[in-house]
Amino acid sequence: MIKVLFFASLREELGTSELTIEAEHLPELNIRGVKNYLIELHPEWNIALQQPALLAACDQVMVKPESQIQDGAEVAFFPPVTGG
Repeated sequence: MIKVLFFASLREELGTSELTIEAEHLPELNIRGVKNYLIELHPEWNIALQQPALLAACDQVMVKPESQIQDGAEVAFFPPVTGG
């Protein structure tokens, strides 16, 4: 099972802060596969999840779309963060 978290404005856009998906349902066991599966389940999330600047983390480490994940991972998506 993969725990998926959504933060900041992305959480507001999607209307949820987290969900879980079964790893065997993913087309690819990587970040891109998680996004593609979520878009397949929720086509209305396509624009929000395909943002070019969207960031992803796996088990609290920043990762790229092709980064492999393991069953039991926690995947987080969030928009770019700015600070002052």
